[in-house]
Amino acid sequence: MLNWLGSGLRESLAMVWVTFWPLVLGFGLSGLVQSMVPRDGLRAKLGATTPVTTVRATFLGVISSSCSYAASAMSRSLFARGSSLSNALVFMVASTNLVIELGLVLYFLLGWQFVVAQFAGGVLMVIGLALLTRRFFSVKREGELRARVQHDVPEEQRSALATKQRLRDPRYYREGARYSLGDVTMLRKELLAGFLVAGFLSVHVSNTWWSHVFLQDHGAWGVLENAAVAPLVAVVSFVCSVGNIPLAAALWVHGVAFGGVISFVFADLVTLPLLLIYRRFYGSGAALRLFLLLWPLMSGAGLLVDLVFHALGLLPSTRHSAALAGHFPLGTTLVLNCLAVAVVVVLWVLAHQHEEGLGATDPICGMHVDTNAPAATRVRDGVTNYFCSLRCAEKFEREGEPAIKDHANEAIDPVCSMKVDPKQALWARGPDAVTYYFCSPGCRETFLQDSSTLPGSSTIERGPTP
Repeated sequence: MLNWLGSGLRESLAMVWVTFWPLVLGFGLSGLVQSMVPRDGLRAKLGATTPVTTVRATFLGVISSSCSYAASAMSRSLFARGSSLSNALVFMVASTNLVIELGLVLYFLLGWQFVVAQFAGGVLMVIGLALLTRRFFSVKREGELRARVQHDVPEEQRSALATKQRLRDPRYYREGARYSLGDVTMLRKELLAGFLVAGFLSVHVSNTWWSHVFLQDHGAWGVLENAAVAPLVAVVSFVCSVGNIPLAAALWVHGVAFGGVISFVFADLVTLPLLLIYRRFYGSGAALRLFLLLWPLMSGAGLLVDLVFHALGLLPSTRHSAALAGHFPLGTTLVLNCLAVAVVVVLWVLAHQHEEGLGATDPICGMHVDTNAPAATRVRDGVTNYFCSLRCAEKFEREGEPAIKDHANEAIDPVCSMKVDPKQALWARGPDAVTYYFCSPGCRETFLQDSSTLPGSSTIERGPTP
């Protein structure tokens, strides 16, 4: 038993070792992009499904978080705020399949062919959603769904700063660090599960077992079957977002067709937890229709990419993954991982400089939330709490204080930088709509005086005075 556990854990740790610095680089760049690129104008122009709005929705997804749960919640919010259902779904697909960190991990685990195939297949899925969503959801049904989700989505606010201005403002670099760490916090369970499951599958499950699930050496019919079955395997894997890339590597090494692996990567949006979320958002019938729309698109995109790559002679010639060998390469990998650790330290320091925060932290999961367009809000004791998803908001309502994690148990006074307990501290909401906490009445008054000349200062609210 110890040998069985040890070999599986060694394989998992080897995968983490090889992909650690690409993950840090990917999440760091993703957080910076999320902070620097304004999304307000893009969100407001997704009402009709046209080529231009589809491109906007795709770009908005690319510059957003890769977390599947956050993507589904934001997609719902966009739809409730007036986006067409097609564009909301396009955003969701782009947010989870066309983001920086996904491409980097794919490259270092499986090679450039998978990155190109992932991008090409993602574009095919976007086109398919633009063309087919109306066939699954009529105008009447879409209107009914919008009415269902609108009641619990807060109104969107506006931010005036353009990218050039943000690049010169240190606050947005700190904001980027918060997005990076928030995304990792939200995805930590998926990443852990993905590496563990992939490590044990690669060591302890033989090719013979996989051949009973995925046809091998059957030519085009085998590719067709692999692409069709892979999303169904993803449904029961429970692992989504970047966490399913290690599983995809294990499938490739064990003989699954190129197109099947690509379809499996796309299928992070139909894992069982997400299907249950769709059911809660839109109802059982709509969730089933959504699955029946996404599944063929995922399988079809993987199949078409496989056929094109085969015709062009671009299919990988060997079934190999850089991380599925149980080895811990040193040299360049060691140097890059050490640099990645230094980057993590810098991100952590920047993220914890709260004095000029522009967003908020979800008190349940720790993910950084854009207060201009949160997925949900809840007011408690006069304080507005922002959430990345309806799931976190409902847990906050249902469980109250016990649900709040340790990261929400302290705040930083923006005047004196002293740590304070938000449950007992004085508070004020600044012109940026962020709630700040103070150690004393003097610090709060200093903050309010300094903020009185800023745009939006008329909206400043104060907490109760002791």
